[in-house]
Amino acid sequence: MSAWLIGLMAAAVGVVVGRLLSRPSAPTERDAELARARAEVSRRLADVFALQELSFVLSESLQPNRIAEQIIGYLKRFTDVGGALVALATETGGTARVAASSGSLMSLQGREIPDDDPGLLVTALGEERMLQGDASGGTAPMLAGGVTASRVAVFPLRAHGVTIGALAVADPRAGGFEADTLRLLSTVATHAAIVLSNARFFDLVRTGRDQWETTFNALAEGLAVVDATDTIRRANRSLARLVGQSVPALSNRSLFDVFPYGADAFQTLLAAARRGGPVQPMAVRTEHGRTLRISAAPIGGEATPGLAIVLVEDVTEQEALESQLIQSEKMAAVGQLVSGVAHELNNPLTSIAGLAEFLLEQSAAGERDRDHLRVIREQAERAGRIVRNLLTFARKGPAEIEAFDLNDIVQRTVALIGYEVGLREIKLELTLDPTLPALTGDRYQVQQVVLNLVANAVHAVQTNSPDRPRRIAIATSRTDADALLTVRDTGPGIPDSLLPHIFTPFFTTKDPGHGTGLGLSVSYRIVEGHGGALTVRAASGGGAEFAMRLPLEGHPETPSRVSTARAEAPGSQVGAPKTVLVVDEDPGVRRMLTVLLTDGNHVVDAAADTSQATTLLETRAYGLIIADARVPVSAGERFADYLLRRWPALRARTVLLTADVRPDTEAWLRALGCPFFIKPFRMGELKAAIGAVLGADAPTSVGATRPAEHGLEAG
Repeated sequence: MSAWLIGLMAAAVGVVVGRLLSRPSAPTERDAELARARAEVSRRLADVFALQELSFVLSESLQPNRIAEQIIGYLKRFTDVGGALVALATETGGTARVAASSGSLMSLQGREIPDDDPGLLVTALGEERMLQGDASGGTAPMLAGGVTASRVAVFPLRAHGVTIGALAVADPRAGGFEADTLRLLSTVATHAAIVLSNARFFDLVRTGRDQWETTFNALAEGLAVVDATDTIRRANRSLARLVGQSVPALSNRSLFDVFPYGADAFQTLLAAARRGGPVQPMAVRTEHGRTLRISAAPIGGEATPGLAIVLVEDVTEQEALESQLIQSEKMAAVGQLVSGVAHELNNPLTSIAGLAEFLLEQSAAGERDRDHLRVIREQAERAGRIVRNLLTFARKGPAEIEAFDLNDIVQRTVALIGYEVGLREIKLELTLDPTLPALTGDRYQVQQVVLNLVANAVHAVQTNSPDRPRRIAIATSRTDADALLTVRDTGPGIPDSLLPHIFTPFFTTKDPGHGTGLGLSVSYRIVEGHGGALTVRAASGGGAEFAMRLPLEGHPETPSRVSTARAEAPGSQVGAPKTVLVVDEDPGVRRMLTVLLTDGNHVVDAAADTSQATTLLETRAYGLIIADARVPVSAGERFADYLLRRWPALRARTVLLTADVRPDTEAWLRALGCPFFIKPFRMGELKAAIGAVLGADAPTSVGATRPAEHGLEAG
């Protein structure tokens, strides 16, 4: 029995004894006094036992609703009232919810009572003492929600200075509330408030613990709570997965036993954390080549000195990705630099190659001079190829749509990796279909796909056991609509569960540090961009087989030609075929084009900028325009756009040039629908294009033409 109950009983007995000993009286009076004392002792003892039962009732549960139901059950047994209820204030405020009720107040069960309700229940929530109401004034007091009673008493449930609810009783059967009944109800309310408050605190603690446990185990990073002796007291699932053990197996183990390869780093971090100084994360390398980033932080509290939390994160893939990003940024910077250099070099190279080619056509030149001129032309072309090769190396340029031989690409790829294959004692079986026609697309991108597939096959078979052959079979064939390349290996193969993910970016079946997971995803996009398909399946006899299909009809994404505008516009009309306007900012290019065209009996005007070109176009009709497409007009507009917007009839009579080698420039030129050349170019090719535009036979050209290489498009 609790101390307060024992004290209450002692007080009751003391009252009786005191009364018996305080004043002597006649036997009859003494007997009457003794009878009254016995009755009071019995009542006090009944109260004591009732309160003792209340303590048992309230200690049965820590669920607020269950406690409220127990309180109502208790009141039904030990009080003579017509109805009772327990309302709990919501944690967010604004309403009170009736958690349990009985008798005449049963209609309020489960109701939400808003804070603007005029009844005594809401009023009591803002008070510290009991409130009563009766119908003596002719109006029945309202408890809540329109429910009234003849008499009602409401006790705020307050604990730790906070009102958490209210206890209400109504309609006492004796007609009124006796003082003893109110005392009992007040005691019940006091103890109920304490128990309900503790239940709420317990619920908060339990919820916080559950949330902490969930968060602790849901984190992708490994976490360990270690004590002052560096023993693991708690570990989450991520840490267990990281070290390949169960969570219970990590408990009470030394941190340095679990991570022997990083003991020094862990000691340094924990020492810094316990001193309260700044802690910089450190990286350690595992025995399997993985990279772990580790950190530590102290857990405050005088009761737990030396307690710290350790964070362990596997950053192997992140490290590889960061390395790739850094490399990409470097290459982007190189590409930007090379693009600028290429733009500056291509104009003078165009002049050198063009004038050398022009002089070669002159019969007056001696053979010795012609040899010198050939060297000049060849070296200028060589410099142009070097510029293009730098661009290819520095960054991915635009897709170069051209005809290519798939068999030739396969043979070149095999030759490229032949030394490595021989070194690893891998047998290559090559079967090429000689009837395979030329395909259309970007040969360099297709070669990248072939190289990726063969390199993956080499990696797959190199770990074969001595009793399993190391063999790769490469074959080309054709169907009615497609060219087919298959690469089959005798490696361990790919599990069926992984096949759906094999082309997903950053997904790899290779060991850590041996693959980025980008090769197949990039290959898939390249083949898809060529209108084909890249698939994988298990090979017969083990291993894997990759198949690349490319359409025989050509690249489906080859830019469509823009229809030529025929509407007339103010200004220049199409003039005689022999009248030519050359627009270029570079004086060497203007001179070279002027010499070339004048020698072909054309009448040539040259303009260095948009202003000069506009003046000439407004005063004279031209049969041909040869212009650098990117000569500036205004912010955001270039000469090619300006020319075709203002004089659309000249679209079919315009040949565009550019020294800009950026991918978006080529895409823009293709969309304009005019023939275009990327500097430097062969004069023979330009003459052929001029002849095609003017509808005349092309002049005799010097040397072989390569229109695909220079981006020549039909007008």
